[in-house]
Amino acid sequence: MDEIYDVLVIGCGLAGLTAAVCLHEAGVRCLVVTKEEDPLESNTRYAQGGIIAWKEDDDPSRLKHDILEAGTRCSNIDAVDELASHGPKLVFDLLIDRFGTQFSRDAHHNLVYTEEAAHSCRRILHYEDRTGEQIQSSLLRYAQNIGLNILSCHTAVDLITNNHHSRDVQEIYRPREVMGAYVLDCRTGKVKRICARKVVLASGGIGNLYQHTTNPVGATGDGISMAYHAGADIINSEYVQFHPTSLYHRDIKRFLISESLRGEGARLVDVRGNHFMQEYSPMGDLAPRDVAARSIFDRMGKDGTEYVLLDLASHYRGKEPIEQRFSRIYSTCLEGGIDITKEPIPVVPAAHYFCGGIKADLAGKTSLEHLYALGEVSCTGVHGANRLASTSLLEALLWGWNCAEEIIRENRGPFNGRRFAHIPEWEVPTVQEEFDPLLIQQDWKAIQLTMWNYVGIIRTRKGLRRAQADLSYYAHRIIQFYQGAQLNRDIIELRHAVTAAGIIAGSALRNPRSRGCHYIR
Repeated sequence: MDEIYDVLVIGCGLAGLTAAVCLHEAGVRCLVVTKEEDPLESNTRYAQGGIIAWKEDDDPSRLKHDILEAGTRCSNIDAVDELASHGPKLVFDLLIDRFGTQFSRDAHHNLVYTEEAAHSCRRILHYEDRTGEQIQSSLLRYAQNIGLNILSCHTAVDLITNNHHSRDVQEIYRPREVMGAYVLDCRTGKVKRICARKVVLASGGIGNLYQHTTNPVGATGDGISMAYHAGADIINSEYVQFHPTSLYHRDIKRFLISESLRGEGARLVDVRGNHFMQEYSPMGDLAPRDVAARSIFDRMGKDGTEYVLLDLASHYRGKEPIEQRFSRIYSTCLEGGIDITKEPIPVVPAAHYFCGGIKADLAGKTSLEHLYALGEVSCTGVHGANRLASTSLLEALLWGWNCAEEIIRENRGPFNGRRFAHIPEWEVPTVQEEFDPLLIQQDWKAIQLTMWNYVGIIRTRKGLRRAQADLSYYAHRIIQFYQGAQLNRDIIELRHAVTAAGIIAGSALRNPRSRGCHYIR
């Protein structure tokens, strides 16, 4: 029998790494797996704007109000209270004081706070426009220094449950629980059985289900799919947030233009140079993301254009030079021939953040025994129907910490390791079919176009029914092929993606009420 870990963490972003580091330092045997070759690669790495942090003239009730208003008053009150009360100080206690994360400071070495849309004050810490990269690199460096066990190039295939996988017939009659995961070693092509007393899913979001996204290529809905197949509760799946401003460029894809530009004065204009956001919201350019994305989408439709413009150069009110405050955006745009210190930036909305996910409590516990969900793959209810800017990193940090504390408390109980002996190795099909990469690409494009056209920024009942029918057809074909295929990362991700897409489309069709990110025309 292979080694049985106390905790298996699937995902290597802020949420998963925070939990794993805290567990490891408490003496809990922990293994982290990531499908990426470089553990730095995650959604966390690409977060630009910042993270909400404690500030002397701010208070939890004020933050709570802003989160609830942005989430259209359908957030989980208990989760919002937890975030507002305990999250901001953790930025100092964990990130700054323990992990050594650096944030931007002024000439007097004071931390610089910025503002973003729908916030009532400047409460967001940042590191230029590379906040996520700074957080991820400092945390990973700390994890490696303490000897945390991280397996890269390992793609999770399925969660192991006692009812479904155990060869002990008595397990059928016991409550369902998670006992580990089957994970593909992408280098060898072998699927490993990794048994664990508890599993933490922190696998990120679903952005690549859409034709246009700000997410990295690994955001394919893996965790949602695995939890669904295992029988976990998944909620609020209709709420997919589209960021109003991603770069519109022929050669540069998946590049976010942070909301913090508008926090520092940038204004949205149409191709004729007219400001238009005041026509759609009294908050103007600082309207919540769902409102801003729909407004841009509507203006593009009326003008017959494929983008609008974000004018920072004419309205910037920050103290640092633009090329320093927004160094990554400046250098990336300059590579594409756009000088943001002199000219406006072409932007278009893109799939950005999944507000739904695996239902999780204040410690990340799910409806399945021994399964936890953290970060974007989870739905704690903090975000309601629309996420407030810069809450996602804070939620990941706090829930990673809470989850670790909960597991440390529970890990002291008795443990029957003999039950894991009945979990079989992965069964390889007798005849394995080779795949044509072109077919994989074609199926991906079909899913992405279906989701963009029918389950996107503005939806209709007719379009959602079409999406559900098309996705059901794709799923039947893909899963039939998957069952006899020689597995690799591409095939596994495609299977996860079509499952997650079906969940989102079905949830959107069942909810007839427009709210936040779910807008029915």
